[in-house]
Amino acid sequence: MENFEKEISNDLLQALDELFAAAPQLEKGDIFVLGCSSSEIAGGRIGKASNLAAGETVIATLLPYLQEKGLYLAVQGCEHINRALVIERAAMQAHQLTEVSVIPARHAGGATAVAAYGAFSEPVMVESVQAELGMDIGDTFIGMQLKAVAVPVRPSKKSIGAAHLTMAVTRPKLIGGARAKYTWGKENRE
Repeated sequence: MENFEKEISNDLLQALDELFAAAPQLEKGDIFVLGCSSSEIAGGRIGKASNLAAGETVIATLLPYLQEKGLYLAVQGCEHINRALVIERAAMQAHQLTEVSVIPARHAGGATAVAAYGAFSEPVMVESVQAELGMDIGDTFIGMQLKAVAVPVRPSKKSIGAAHLTMAVTRPKLIGGARAKYTWGKENRE
């Protein structure tokens, strides 16, 4: 099992490096959303084989990586808790998020949400977020938690454990028409 957890951590770090290489300018306090099926990582069917060791490994790898970059981690729970997210109280307050009353459990929220709740210094549950970037391990569908416009990032490694991996960054909407400009320069004055 130790080798499996090390493989999860190494693959996750590689994916994070690739995601951040593609990320637009991020600011301290931005939100990274994670959807993660520990069941899928361990080779089971989503929602049927919750694996606390896999969830704890994901959180133990992600959290210090994101903290070093000054970002908040939001971990989406499963549909049994309406996809509520575990997040630090400071992030909830900074982003004026709506707190909800639920605490994740292995079979109602998922092992990764449980691991995050245990690892955060002041965990709270919120209804939704609008994150700047995110990662979905096991096809849990995090799109509702991303700001518009989500741009897919194609990882070189397509899975974490046995779980399919997708990632996305966001960018502001491009508005306007044929004459609109999206970068600043001399041509803006002409």
